[in-house]
Amino acid sequence: MDGMDLEMVEQLARLDEWVAEGDVVVLSGAGLSTDSGIPDYRGPSGSARRGSPMTYQTFTGDPVARRRYWARSHLGWRTIGDARPNDGHRAVARLQERGLLAGVITQNVDGLHQAAGARDVVELHGNLSRVVCLGCGAGSGRDELEERLSAANPGFAAVAATVNPDGDVELDDTEVAGFTVVDCLACGGVLKPDVVYFGETVPPERVSRSFALVAGARTLLVLGSSLTVMSGRRFVLRAVRDGIRVAIVNRGVTRGEPYADLVIDAPLGVILPNLAPLTV
Repeated sequence: MDGMDLEMVEQLARLDEWVAEGDVVVLSGAGLSTDSGIPDYRGPSGSARRGSPMTYQTFTGDPVARRRYWARSHLGWRTIGDARPNDGHRAVARLQERGLLAGVITQNVDGLHQAAGARDVVELHGNLSRVVCLGCGAGSGRDELEERLSAANPGFAAVAATVNPDGDVELDDTEVAGFTVVDCLACGGVLKPDVVYFGETVPPERVSRSFALVAGARTLLVLGSSLTVMSGRRFVLRAVRDGIRVAIVNRGVTRGEPYADLVIDAPLGVILPNLAPLTV
């Protein structure tokens, strides 16, 4: 267990005992994907976002803002789409394969849990690999949209300096002035990534399914989330209310610490492979 002091070894041993009992529900955040090259919003490995994230109201009501978003997201998708699962994602998948997990809930929109082999993942905030039409509701794949955007913008040569976990990038407005947005092939309606923007609510069925998983858990294991927003923190609060123990593995402070039975402040790439080694 290289890179661990005695206290961390003891914490890992305690967490290992809890996981071995089974009925664990994982709640993951952006910190789980940093080792895949996708930065965290708030963690030590992340970079500060200079601008505010896109809201649903702005996206739907402002064509200029929508063009800016698609130009920036078009660049950001190259990082998100090319990202591959890391040891943390693979460790979660192995725990599920061994029958120790009752469920996986993620706040991430990168699809890396599924790419690592996890099944039936509740994607609270959706998935960037899908696109939906706000007019007719038709769905399509992001790769298909990227081909259309590339064809519509053959001279677009902007370079992304910073990529955020939602696939948005930092880009000067002068670089997006001539960017062409494409619309739904079925009805000509506005296309939107199938993700929950700020100002939107998580679909009720995802929330109810997540609460049901937590209610049946023996342990709620939070991985790589600062729990800053209520979207994820509410499941910790529900677990505490119901007497379900909470364990958190995260780099830096989280808002769940006052409620947790165990907090390990360490890189997930160090802890999780030891929790779910390749051989048992």
